[in-house]
Amino acid sequence: MASDQYGTIPLPVRNAYLFRYSPFGFLGEGIILITNDGLTHIREIRDDIRSLPIIFTAICERKAKFCSGIEYLKQTSSKYIFPSSVNSMIAVPICFGSVVVGYICSTEFKDHLKMDDKLLSSFTYYGKLIGKFLENTTGAYDSIILSKRELEVMKRIAWGESTNEMADSMNISELTVKQYVKSAIKKLGANNRSHAVGELIRKGIIS
Repeated sequence: MASDQYGTIPLPVRNAYLFRYSPFGFLGEGIILITNDGLTHIREIRDDIRSLPIIFTAICERKAKFCSGIEYLKQTSSKYIFPSSVNSMIAVPICFGSVVVGYICSTEFKDHLKMDDKLLSSFTYYGKLIGKFLENTTGAYDSIILSKRELEVMKRIAWGESTNEMADSMNISELTVKQYVKSAIKKLGANNRSHAVGELIRKGIIS
């Protein structure tokens, strides 16, 4: 269920493929597939999302995108073999501020689906809600080692945000951003920001 300005609207999907996304190499990596039968790991799926126009467009515009029929065949990769009954897809970006950190794809929908602008807006909002949840989720380790702001800055670096973008979205100066980065690097015993991000990923604090 997702709540938006139109009220609470049940999202009419029967499955959901969850992916993480990295702007470095435009890489999408599978995490899990959720269906009525349970969860399935899909870690073997790795894509350059530029080869999947519907997903690439959703990420670039930070909006849910839907295609069906001939457009579905044009906008999905031939390396995926779906049942012949599958002829539609929605791609929903998971947004953390101005950064897309993942996306959800669904290929099975409830009967008599009518995908209109109102429903697409609900999907888009749902992706933002998930991003907000991720933004507010921290582990015990980071609360001891890094401050909340230091961790936020390092997450944004991992997701490809520039110093200027971080300053704008966090409503702080670029100098303050750099100070957070410097202190985080020192606390983690890292040599530079890339090393610091690598340490946080290795420890499972960010992904």
